[in-house]
Amino acid sequence: ELMTGYTMLRNGGVGNGGQPWVLRWSSRIRLTWLSFTLFVILVFFPLIAHYYLTTIDDADDAGKRIFGPRTGNELCEVKHVQDLCRIRESVSEELLQLEAKRQELNSEIAKLNLKIEACKKSIENAKQDLLQLKNVISQTEHSYKELMAQNQPKLSLPIRLLPDKDDATFPLPKSSWSCRLHNCFDYSRCPLTSGFPVYVYNSDDYPFGSSLDPLIKQAFEATVRTNVYVTENANIACLYIILVGEMQEPIMPKPTELEQQLHSLPYWRTDGHNHLIINLSRKSETQNFLYNISTGRAMVAQSTFYDVQYRPGFDIVVSPLVHAMSEPNFLEIPPQVPIKRKYLFSFQGEKIESLRSSLQEVRSFEEEIEGNAPADYDDRIITTLKAVQDSKLDFVLVEFTCKNQPKASLPTEWALCGERDDRLELLKLSTFALIITPGDTHLVISAGCAMRLFEALEVGAIPVVLGEQVQLPYNDVIRWNEAALIIPKPRITEVHFLLRSISDNDLLAMRRQGRFLWETYFSTSDNVFSTVLAIIRTRIQIPAAPIREETAVEIPHRSGKAAGTDPNMADNGDLDLGPVETEPPYASPKYLRNFTLTAMDIYRNWNSAPGPFHLFPYTPFDPVLPSEAKFLGSGTGFRPIGGGAGGSGKEFQAALGGNVPREQFTVVMLTYEREEVLMNSLERLNGLPYLNKVVVVWNSPKLPSEDLLWPDIGVPIMVVRTEKNSLNNRFLPWDEIETEAILSIDDDAHLRHDEIMFGFRVWREARDRIVGFPGRYHAWDIPHQSWLYNSNYSCELSMVLTGAAFFHKYYAYLYSYVMPQAIRDMVDEYINCEDIAMNFLVSHLTRKPPIKVTSRWTFRCPGCPQALSHDDSHFHERHKCINFFVKVYGYMPLLYTQFRVDSVLFKTRLPHDKTKCFKFI
Repeated sequence: ELMTGYTMLRNGGVGNGGQPWVLRWSSRIRLTWLSFTLFVILVFFPLIAHYYLTTIDDADDAGKRIFGPRTGNELCEVKHVQDLCRIRESVSEELLQLEAKRQELNSEIAKLNLKIEACKKSIENAKQDLLQLKNVISQTEHSYKELMAQNQPKLSLPIRLLPDKDDATFPLPKSSWSCRLHNCFDYSRCPLTSGFPVYVYNSDDYPFGSSLDPLIKQAFEATVRTNVYVTENANIACLYIILVGEMQEPIMPKPTELEQQLHSLPYWRTDGHNHLIINLSRKSETQNFLYNISTGRAMVAQSTFYDVQYRPGFDIVVSPLVHAMSEPNFLEIPPQVPIKRKYLFSFQGEKIESLRSSLQEVRSFEEEIEGNAPADYDDRIITTLKAVQDSKLDFVLVEFTCKNQPKASLPTEWALCGERDDRLELLKLSTFALIITPGDTHLVISAGCAMRLFEALEVGAIPVVLGEQVQLPYNDVIRWNEAALIIPKPRITEVHFLLRSISDNDLLAMRRQGRFLWETYFSTSDNVFSTVLAIIRTRIQIPAAPIREETAVEIPHRSGKAAGTDPNMADNGDLDLGPVETEPPYASPKYLRNFTLTAMDIYRNWNSAPGPFHLFPYTPFDPVLPSEAKFLGSGTGFRPIGGGAGGSGKEFQAALGGNVPREQFTVVMLTYEREEVLMNSLERLNGLPYLNKVVVVWNSPKLPSEDLLWPDIGVPIMVVRTEKNSLNNRFLPWDEIETEAILSIDDDAHLRHDEIMFGFRVWREARDRIVGFPGRYHAWDIPHQSWLYNSNYSCELSMVLTGAAFFHKYYAYLYSYVMPQAIRDMVDEYINCEDIAMNFLVSHLTRKPPIKVTSRWTFRCPGCPQALSHDDSHFHERHKCINFFVKVYGYMPLLYTQFRVDSVLFKTRLPHDKTKCFKFI
């Protein structure tokens, strides 16, 4: 039956008419069976499994339990579970720590919020206090100005006086020979603020101009074109100058014609007041053709005067103009050492008129004492000098008869013998040069005597002038007793003893001063003309014009890079210098007494005791022109724009000493295409006390990179462009330097701030010296008989390199404008030795060695390019420089010293409970 049903199902449920019903029944049975099977599996199988597992867990052997509950330690016994447990414990601990830190930070944040609120309140209070202080300062300044206005008179520049052209009211003197400044000079044309304008006539516009010596005329015109006082506006001129000599004799005008031409000058104004007639002599035989000419109230400057012609304090005795159109060759000038030469003294000359043999009619001193004085002391002079020569106690050379035809001369004047070169060769071998004044006592000075004086000073023979009545060139403003011996003729028998008694130190001092006088007042036409103007300007008490400064052409540059502070630079090491000034930049005080110190300082200087300042070729603190350096006194002359308010005598030491707090310095840094090194050096200056400004002298024709960002160090940085690559640019007196103190420093030098501060403070107490760090010295090479430059360690020094040194701006003027050009040319030729040249200059002026500070001898720059000083040729060039400079100066001006300056507490160990001395300063 089942098979039948099954067969019916396979056949589609069709058969015998009942197949569909069977199929339905079969489907129901299968669903029921499936449902029952699922129920049994889902209900009974879990019960059976639970029972089985429960029976196993209830076994007596606990170690055989597999599925029962277990403790935490038992679970960790599984290897991979143990790692997870450790991680869980570590994370739990870190979470606990982080929670503790979070709570701590929350506490700190709360405290900081409280502090911020307190600082905000403090800032507001400080702003209020600052505002009140500003108001108090403003009120105090206003009160100070009111008090100053009450206690000081109001001064203003005087009204410029322009007198009438005719000057009819000017009083007349009794005679033109009695002229002095008070009665023959019109001061109304020369106000104090006029600047001393000088008008120079053109000699070619007048007939006598064709008679002038061409060389003198050409030299005079060249000098006039470059003089700062010359003006083309004759209406405002204080002084009018006309050149009338030297004239050529064949075409010389007659005295009456020359007088008429002078009186017809357009600004002569009937009597020639405020006029200066210059008669320069280039030869010893120049005649005094102005003797018979009426010069009225005009001043006369020439080399020959009679006593009735010369008006002291009004006329001027000038030196002869030997080097008219040529500069003196310093290499041909003999050195100033050895001090004593072959001949003790020498004289060559011949007296054309009134010459009598000294062996005839010799009168004794007893006869002279009885009142029978000799008619002519020249006979006594001849006899005495010949006796000294014959005694052979010393080598002397005296000749009273010329081997060749003597030069033309005035009556009773000793004529010169031979040519100029022959005379100079003899003087180079003479310690002293005798100059016998004319026998005619009315002839106070002659061109021949002036020529002998010129030649003696030129080659370093100390002049011995026999005749106290003589008026030497510029005698009213030059102290000739410092460079020459002026002896009365009656003392001729004592001359030999006197010359032998002079010490070597005095001889060298006189020779050095004579060399200075010759270089400054005699050597060139510029010096002669400037000296004449300076004498007149000083007589009428008009201050000198400010000396020019180098105009700084700034190179535009970008700044803004914040400079960091190098801890090595700020570390004071062993130097504890106490409190420092942190004020903003300010310039040195300028001169305030320009219109009053002329007379005051001349009096003070002339009446001071002899000292080193008396031998200064140029007076300290005042950069004056060469022609004004000595006789104006140590407190007058040209003033720099940024100069100090010093006085006379001890300007450097007393004007602004070490206890004056308000003073700063300027850093001058020379560089050449080393941008990275330069930037590092500038950054090291950040925060440096006392620093006013940094002047970077860009010595390369190639400008700095446009994208170069310069550091911001808190003070201005001025980048100056130069005309050419020259080491002399380091010492140019740039107008941007507004302080007296200059720190010259190389772009690769490493100096700590404390070292710079201490060097500056030392310089303030020795302002006339070079104060620096690296020391050097010179030495004499015996085998080669020459000087050597030495940089080895030694217990003495004579130079301080200007790669890291302080000096006064005054020396920058002298180095650039006054020092012989040959030295600057040598520096440019070798691209070396500018520091040696500055040391020579300062030692020559002060006769003092430089000052070294701190114990460091050299300065190294790690990472810097190779320096020139590492090359052997560098030292050979410096050897040559030293020997060349010695030839120019005529002697070795450098001085040795074993002196070094350290701070008071340098390497001094003090207990912590002791107060240092600087706290009480």
